[in-house]
Amino acid sequence: MHIPRLIIHEHLQRLGWPGVAGVALLLLALGHAAFGLMPAWQRLQGLSEQNQEASTYLAQIEQGTVAPPEVPQRQLDEFRQRLPAQLEATSAIDRIYVLASQERIVLARGEYSLGTDPRTHLARYQILLPVRGSYPQLRRFLHALLSELPAVVLEDVDLQRKRIADTELNGRIRLTLYLSRSS
Repeated sequence: MHIPRLIIHEHLQRLGWPGVAGVALLLLALGHAAFGLMPAWQRLQGLSEQNQEASTYLAQIEQGTVAPPEVPQRQLDEFRQRLPAQLEATSAIDRIYVLASQERIVLARGEYSLGTDPRTHLARYQILLPVRGSYPQLRRFLHALLSELPAVVLEDVDLQRKRIADTELNGRIRLTLYLSRSS
């Protein structure tokens, strides 16, 4: 629908300057309501819905139907409790050798160093093991090691073949065994 300019001009002259100022203020107020107040009102509605959901969740926690969320410090304490104690390091290392013998992997005498991680203050046993075996054996050994000893971190694997036709690999595996310093 096209309104001729002459009609608009006549209506504006009839209103005068005070009327034009009033129409401009009315349009400005409508623009502010549409572009300023409506988004804020929608955010307020979203926040009130979140508040309602939080209240419902809190009521469920208080009733015991939902478990309370984990607090980061409590998660860290539980993690430290699951780690083997520093005194159990020899049994964890013995388990490494048992897993290797189950796969018929030859573990030569390794290098061991006990230290403390400066960030976590956990005891850490760094282990460097020379290994010899086939690729499938070594892969099964590493998989079993990481699944049975979750406190072990595989840091480096270096495997080499003397000749292309060899099925035996020689190399070294560097592990870190994290230990709890308590008990």
